[in-house]
Amino acid sequence: MVADCAAAGATPLFDLALATDAGTTRAGNEDCRGHLVEDGRTAVLVVADGVGGYEGGEIASAIVVEATLNAFRGSPAAWGPAKRLYRAVQNANIEVHNKALVVPELRRMATTCTAVAIAADEGMLHAAHVGDCRLYLIRDRRVEQLSRDHTVIGERVRMGLLSAERARNHPDRSALSRCLGQDLIASIDQITIPLRRDDRIVVCSDGLWSVIEEREIERLSREGDAAGACRRIIEEANRRGTPDNLTIGVFRLYAEGATAARRRGWRERLASMLGLGR
Repeated sequence: MVADCAAAGATPLFDLALATDAGTTRAGNEDCRGHLVEDGRTAVLVVADGVGGYEGGEIASAIVVEATLNAFRGSPAAWGPAKRLYRAVQNANIEVHNKALVVPELRRMATTCTAVAIAADEGMLHAAHVGDCRLYLIRDRRVEQLSRDHTVIGERVRMGLLSAERARNHPDRSALSRCLGQDLIASIDQITIPLRRDDRIVVCSDGLWSVIEEREIERLSREGDAAGACRRIIEEANRRGTPDNLTIGVFRLYAEGATAARRRGWRERLASMLGLGR
């Protein structure tokens, strides 16, 4: 298992870590993960899962992670995190697509991707998502899946044709309806939500969520730092004999978040107008 950790500044606004592991049955790892921290205020996490069964799955996931982070880093801050992230993932898709065109052995390579940019000082999360990696928000010990599974089975669940419990072990659960690398312009879901103090964000590949249920992810990530949470969750998935590679990123917000900051700002301005609090 390999883990990366990063925290922002002497008084950190957040804690984050990512980890990946080949799992218990596969010799190689087609998952990839990466992160960057910009000015101690904005954190970007990327998790990609190369499409198994095709040539170059591990190459596709590695290209997407590196290209997304590089494009985000090189884009104008004036665009804002949401636009920067969306364009970065589209740029990464084009890189995979073009690579597949010029290298015959890689012509079918593809990958999923969930990329998250969190402006910790503003308490805002922005995400770009394609495929079946998952993005969870954990708040007050409740878990909400923010992303949609772009799979054939996921579509059936949303249409009410199949229960979530049956979908978890369905033999076709990994059949993707969307991925990166196949088309020049990818169809990418965009997600934006405000965050609060002590919110946890979890990004993980299907090798993990297929064996660890949401309530268990919440419990295992509850205590300690982000790196420890990643380690506990991966160890539990391996203990259960996950048949796939597994990758996880955990982010915990220490700052107040957008709603609380706005509320405090109005109070301070009102107090100043009334001459109070001096």
